[in-house]
Amino acid sequence: MDYNAKLDDALNRLHEEGRYRTFIDIEREKGNFPHAVWTRPDGEKQPITVWCGNDYLGMGQHPVVLAAMHEAVDATGAGSGGTRNISGTTVYHKRLEAELADLHQKEAALLFTSAYIANDATLSTLPKLFPGLIIYSDELNHASMIEGVRRNGGAKRIFRHNDVQHLRELLEADDPAAPKLIAFESVYSMDGDFGPIEAILDLADEFNALTYIDEVHAVGMYGARGAGICERDGLMDRLDIINGTLAKAYGVMGGYIAASAKMCDAVRSYAPGFIFSTSLAPALAAGATASVAFLKTSEGQKLRDKHQEQAKVLKLRLKGMGLPIIDHGSHIVPVIVGDPVHTKKLSDMLLQDFGIYVQPINFPTVPRGTERLRFTPSPVHGPKEMDKLVRAMDQLWSHCALNRAELAG
Repeated sequence: MDYNAKLDDALNRLHEEGRYRTFIDIEREKGNFPHAVWTRPDGEKQPITVWCGNDYLGMGQHPVVLAAMHEAVDATGAGSGGTRNISGTTVYHKRLEAELADLHQKEAALLFTSAYIANDATLSTLPKLFPGLIIYSDELNHASMIEGVRRNGGAKRIFRHNDVQHLRELLEADDPAAPKLIAFESVYSMDGDFGPIEAILDLADEFNALTYIDEVHAVGMYGARGAGICERDGLMDRLDIINGTLAKAYGVMGGYIAASAKMCDAVRSYAPGFIFSTSLAPALAAGATASVAFLKTSEGQKLRDKHQEQAKVLKLRLKGMGLPIIDHGSHIVPVIVGDPVHTKKLSDMLLQDFGIYVQPINFPTVPRGTERLRFTPSPVHGPKEMDKLVRAMDQLWSHCALNRAELAG
């Protein structure tokens, strides 16, 4: 076996398909988000504006978050020193879990190093707690949910995206006495569409199924205190397990589940992804706690309102230019290009010629033929940044070698 040749083959396939992923080296400027500095391949530095970040509200540079992190570093140092079970549980972790439980009005919350690990670890552990568990999973669930369901060794059923009737048919076909769990999302991050939460909860009640919702792209940004779509729609108390992240709207790092005290205790006690992982650094936990608390306030609501306004304005302006955007009413702004090579070229031209950074989204993140640029406006993308983006997209889409017909085709 020529191992290097096999690696070359694997990487060359990605290059040939136009979906090899290139990392862009950037330095965020403290207090100046969404502006950053890009180190070009030739070593030169170029100012850029980030239009694809998940720091949706700019909380990663908010003074209250930074002050909390500085205080924790000064008080405790850098790392946590171990797993949660072995010296890695601090007052900062406990405060954050209490803040998250309060956010979702649940008895408890359990902190993980990322929302990916929270999904994977929890969904792969639940069949140990409920032998014979059948998990019904939306076909467009995040890769972390898919991986958790795949690894758990139990029965699974995949229902068509947001298709409540198909979910009903699958539930009806199984043993009424079997334990069941329905796993789905509130906001699907690539198209920006919403899950039919209330209809799924009604089915869960009818068929005595547990519910597991991923609110990663909604926490901090929807609801009176930022608890997500379930809070906005008055459904939070009907969910059994809520998954969220601290790395997007909250601007820090980490993931969690919020649920009953018994559920969190059981996952804590059985999930290898929790038991054997070093816990978050205390400074990260402190920063996340400050961010969650701040976004529960009226000042947080002002950011949410501005964020929604910015998304609406950008979608309206891009639609006015005739660009093929997907608009389901959320904050996600996807522009469909439909070809991986064209998507990468458009992304490169925006960066090199206009200082606008938006990463191409290709298969397997999205289906082939739906490759896209996914814009994430924030409350601090001002009129100048918006105008520059719109002009650049109009110029590239209309007048360059990548004309509208080529890109749309």
